[in-house]
Amino acid sequence: MTATPVLDRQFLAMRAKLLELAADFDRLERSGELAAADPRLAQLEEAVATLRESGSQRAEKIQHVFSRDYDPQWRSQMNL
Repeated sequence: MTATPVLDRQFLAMRAKLLELAADFDRLERSGELAAADPRLAQLEEAVATLRESGSQRAEKIQHVFSRDYDPQWRSQMNL
């Protein structure tokens, strides 16, 4: 599929998501206590930077930002 049909179908939804995200970042800054040390904010900033990268597989890269590294002992650590 070419870019035009994708944009025709997705543009408004993409625009709405970007506006919502921008509003959330604005609320964080206006809160007066931007939690720079909070690792969640660092994850969000890394994810936004990943969106700006060219190339494919951005969704996969962003998923990795929010995921833990694989641990082969995960079952025992979670008492399963």
